[in-house]
Amino acid sequence: MAEGERAAEAEGVTVNSKEKTAEELKELANEYFRVKDYDHAVQYYTQAIALSPDTAIYYGNRSLAYLRTECYGYALADASQAIQLDAKYTKGYYRRAASNMALGKLKAALKDYETVVKVRPHDKDAQMKFQECSKLVRQKAFERAIACEQHNRSVVDSLDIEGMTIEDEYTGPQLKDGKVTLDFMLELMQFYKDQKKLHRKCVYQMLVQVKEVLSQLPSLVEISFEKSQQVTVCGDTHGQFYDLMNIFHLNGLPSENNPYIFNGDFVDRGSFSVEVIVTLCGFKLLYPAHFHLLRGNHETDTMNQMYGFEGEVKAKYSTQMFQLFSEVFQWLPLAMCVNQRVLIMHGGLFSEDGVTLDQIRSIERNRQPPDSGPMCDLLWSDPQPQDGRSTSKRGVSCQFGPDVTRRFLEENGLDYIIRSHEVKPEGYELAHNGLCVTVFSAPNYCDQMGNKGAYIHLSGSDLKPTFHQFEAVPHPNVKPMLYANSLLQMGMM
Repeated sequence: MAEGERAAEAEGVTVNSKEKTAEELKELANEYFRVKDYDHAVQYYTQAIALSPDTAIYYGNRSLAYLRTECYGYALADASQAIQLDAKYTKGYYRRAASNMALGKLKAALKDYETVVKVRPHDKDAQMKFQECSKLVRQKAFERAIACEQHNRSVVDSLDIEGMTIEDEYTGPQLKDGKVTLDFMLELMQFYKDQKKLHRKCVYQMLVQVKEVLSQLPSLVEISFEKSQQVTVCGDTHGQFYDLMNIFHLNGLPSENNPYIFNGDFVDRGSFSVEVIVTLCGFKLLYPAHFHLLRGNHETDTMNQMYGFEGEVKAKYSTQMFQLFSEVFQWLPLAMCVNQRVLIMHGGLFSEDGVTLDQIRSIERNRQPPDSGPMCDLLWSDPQPQDGRSTSKRGVSCQFGPDVTRRFLEENGLDYIIRSHEVKPEGYELAHNGLCVTVFSAPNYCDQMGNKGAYIHLSGSDLKPTFHQFEAVPHPNVKPMLYANSLLQMGMM
């Protein structure tokens, strides 16, 4: 055999061996995916891709694993790469559509669903998703037109709260002289535990009042604690009302002597989001100087329309009620600074260096967040282990490294930051040499992640974080995402 033929044969064996190994890695990844260990699934899909970088299905599978872990930016990139490698790979279009849906990019999603329908005209699932997405695109266009007409009008202007009648058969809690009291809150929490609905008049009264309270606050709230005092910082609660009640059981009810900071993402996904946010608003009204709420990326219209809060409010109350919630969310502060040393925000740091606390103070927050800039970053960004910045795994904002955190803290005279925004197996994580702390307070997130929840105690004496973990508690048989957009409920294929 000629030397060239032997070399070609050896190369063929090597290629076949690589392909075989890649296929074995894919099967291993599939096994991890089946047991919902998505991080390991991604790891092995990535290894398969390294051995066989031109195989569309590997990117398609990894895209689905990224979708499950909410890394929508990565999922979008993988689905696009799969389509580029194989234009006939139908699942690639499905997954790119699902990624765009998750990011609220409905027109882009519609284009991919349309492609699938053309290729598979008898696929009922594809037809249903295409029709549903078309309906959503038309609905959003109509809502934008209406919003332009009503731009300067508040829902409050059209409410006649005093004229609302509380029916005789309603036996639940009521505000005393229109005001929240501790007795009202105790009765409300038990009422909610019993799966009963607070009267709409009470909810409207509370929302109007809490909007007024929040609108008086700056975008960066600054608080100070004495050495003997302590504050509790909680992360995402995501509509998990019974886990919120467990936090209060373990750590004590909010009071002037037991202050709390809730760091955004109160709603969406969990199907008791109304109960969570009304309870939190109630405590904000009861203890305005000792109970603090910061905005998360899910206190926004786009997220609420996709992930359930809008659907839940409409199911339990009305469209008008959701519009008022939206106005309240726009007044939530974006960050909080404790004793001039610890900065708390939902997402993280910025896409560019040089951002100062003064710039955060000056943000005009009463709006839906833009797609970029400091307001977007505060709600959306994530830390990464390596220095520098990189494209966001979520498809919004950026990821920032230890050097970015260190510079920001030095330039602003801060010790460290606390953020939330990401599920962590232990409920919290220390990153960037302890300078970037994550806390997440929704245990067994979406009834499937198996993570612990956590909250942080900060003492005025040293401001060092002390972590307290807790497990999920039982809740009534109401599934997460019950009220989410029907396209998300249909599955991602």
